[in-house]
Amino acid sequence: MSLRRFLGAATAVVLLSSLASAPATAAPPLQGSAAAASPVQAPSVQAPSVLAPAVLAPSSLSEGNGPLWKQTPDGFASLPGNGLAGTTGGQAGRIVTASTIAQLQEYASAAEPLVIFINGSLTAADYVKIPVAANKSFIGTGAGAEVVNAGFKLINVSNVIFRNFTVRDSYIPGDWDGKRPDNDRDGIQLDTSHHVWVDHMKFERMGDGLIDTRKDSDYLTYSWNVFADNNKALGVGWTANAVTKMTIHHNWIRNTTQRNFSLDNTAAAHVYNNYLQDVGQYGMMGRNNAKVVLEGNYFTAVQDPIVAKDPATQVVNRDNVFDSTRGRKDNVGAAFDPAAYYSYTKDNAAAVPGIVSAGAGPRENNAPNKAANITVALDGTGDFGSLQAAIGSIPAGSTQPRTITVKPGTYREVVNVWADRPNLTIQGATANPADVVITYDLPANGAKFFGGTWGAVGSATLTVSAPGTTVRNLTVENAYDEAANGPSQALAVRSVADKVVFDGTRFLGNQDTYLADTSGRDATARTYLKNCYIEGDVDFLYGRGTAVFDGCTIHSLDRGSDTNNGYVVAPSTKNSNPYGFLIVNSTLTSDAAPGTVSLGRPWFASSDPDAHPMAVIRDSVLGSHIAVQGWADMSGHAWTEGRFAEYRNTGPGAYVNGFHPQLSDDDAAKFTADAFLGDWTPAGRG
Repeated sequence: MSLRRFLGAATAVVLLSSLASAPATAAPPLQGSAAAASPVQAPSVQAPSVLAPAVLAPSSLSEGNGPLWKQTPDGFASLPGNGLAGTTGGQAGRIVTASTIAQLQEYASAAEPLVIFINGSLTAADYVKIPVAANKSFIGTGAGAEVVNAGFKLINVSNVIFRNFTVRDSYIPGDWDGKRPDNDRDGIQLDTSHHVWVDHMKFERMGDGLIDTRKDSDYLTYSWNVFADNNKALGVGWTANAVTKMTIHHNWIRNTTQRNFSLDNTAAAHVYNNYLQDVGQYGMMGRNNAKVVLEGNYFTAVQDPIVAKDPATQVVNRDNVFDSTRGRKDNVGAAFDPAAYYSYTKDNAAAVPGIVSAGAGPRENNAPNKAANITVALDGTGDFGSLQAAIGSIPAGSTQPRTITVKPGTYREVVNVWADRPNLTIQGATANPADVVITYDLPANGAKFFGGTWGAVGSATLTVSAPGTTVRNLTVENAYDEAANGPSQALAVRSVADKVVFDGTRFLGNQDTYLADTSGRDATARTYLKNCYIEGDVDFLYGRGTAVFDGCTIHSLDRGSDTNNGYVVAPSTKNSNPYGFLIVNSTLTSDAAPGTVSLGRPWFASSDPDAHPMAVIRDSVLGSHIAVQGWADMSGHAWTEGRFAEYRNTGPGAYVNGFHPQLSDDDAAKFTADAFLGDWTPAGRG
């Protein structure tokens, strides 16, 4: 029986025609733990005497089902150096099959060359980073081949290939930052290793990095992989030397935050035709003496997509596409010429999303998540331990309504509901929003380590960019400590999309707690906030979006002043939009001194010359903290320049005077929740 027939449509042996070695054979029975586990052995293979299998690829390589897989490494992993003619993995050795973690550990550390088939789901009860010896090929044998709660460690080794399987789920719930001392849970760690090819793999939800490439590792190619649902994705460096040469192409990097890649002191990093989608902090970064060529990549929803961090960094930025990005797109220095090292064919950058999303990752292991209900928990009882990972499990572009239920606990993470994941409900598992807390602590004036500050938008703990999102029965907090660190904008929540609902949700912060934003100056975005609790001090409800606060408690924190304890709203409504903020059937509370809080002030943002701020507060109870002069001036603009009005409020702060303009009954009929929301009736609106 041929190996191709034995493996069926899952995999096939591809013969290398340029490298001679002894033929591969099936492994004889092993001694020790691997023998006790009774591994499934591959049958003997009749191979040409001049050649052995080095790389396994799907049989569709020759059958025309999808993009063709390369038979041999390309890029820097294909080049001679450090005593090797190229990267061939375990092609000179036997073929073995690992169906358990114990087998995988034994085979990986063996002194002899091996082609190791990974069969099924190999799960470690406790995380283990598996030491890998030289001359190994790790090949997944079909759909579902995966290594769970484990990773690989390559220390001073060479000639290793990883293909066609998934490495996933070593995340420690609650340690989104990856700072726990016991959290070194990488997918792959390379230290001072060379000639490594990582191809058509998938890495997701690891505790630390997806791949850490360290300490002068060299002659590397990472191609056609999926890197997803992680904070720290792909770091390169941990050395003062500029040695590393690597090729990074046709990878899909999605729903990650940092290190996408972070390239520190690379002698030559060639990065082409990668698809970066939905990235929270920064995209590709060169550091220190790195020389990087970035070409033909596609960036969508990426902040600071290309960064040359240091004066000596050289980053060539050419033929890249930037879609819905903001921030840096650096282009500095000449770096190097990839064509001087090897030949390559570059796809048109505009076609990269389609090409990469169709072809990256393991064969037959890319089934989309169709679950309508997803659970997040810190105690291991959920589908995921991180809310951001749960969001990432939803296929981009899917319009299927889904519900993520978050079990009680404090989740320290920055959360983005990406624009391409609409119709999502995120809900606390109980009726008490205090039971589930999403928290982080970035201030707007906080310094990014690569220059500049986070800015208001970058400080948000939760950003909602997808239309049709509902958030209910949980707390979102920006825990930045103003008392210890000084005043700064520090957003808890930023909503950007249209038709967003917050129901029974708490927003905790100080300055600028909630930003009702839009996707652009001419865009409209409506948000409905029902029975919410929102606290802050300065301008803590602000922005150019349309927002209805219905039945909410809006609490002004006491700043300890006898005269000025802040402002409630600061709208920046576009002049063509008749509807800005509406506070209705709500209660404004505070422990601050009487008469020391203004209802609001007009924000004429410098970036929007057409702003004409608008807010109505009606049918609400205003506490004694509200100032007799209800509205305040802002940045040289008188409060009267805004469109501010009140109607039928009650309570000790419900003044009726020249500083509290009142709507007539006829005008009040024009400024109702229905008018603000237009053709949209949110679910649950009574």
